[in-house]
Amino acid sequence: MTEVPSLFAQFVHLGLGATAEAQPAFDGMAWYEGYAARTANDGAEGRLVSLYRFDANWTMWEMHPAGEELVVCVGGAMTLHQEHADGTVATLRLGMGDYAINPRGVWHTADVEEEATALFVTAGAGTEHRAR
Repeated sequence: MTEVPSLFAQFVHLGLGATAEAQPAFDGMAWYEGYAARTANDGAEGRLVSLYRFDANWTMWEMHPAGEELVVCVGGAMTLHQEHADGTVATLRLGMGDYAINPRGVWHTADVEEEATALFVTAGAGTEHRAR
């Protein structure tokens, strides 16, 4: 039987021309620099599909200037916080099967109550981070 990759360890890039390309194994935050270089030709239309399991609140805020991000909670529960340009903050509680869209340019972070697993479809070009 052929071994199949795990989305927890090996993300997928959705590119121009309706392509889907497995990426090298994720090995930490520096991985994103290589991803940006590998997928630069797709520009803002490329999307990163990733799956993460969280057992603690996020320590950073992030923002995606190139496009929206889809967040789907596939296990547990999480609270997503979105800080909009006008200063308003939206707080969204996601349970299994719930989703939220992080709008382009909106800072966001998350809290988890025990453990949560989420699927992300991200327009990652130019993503920024800041301390929480």
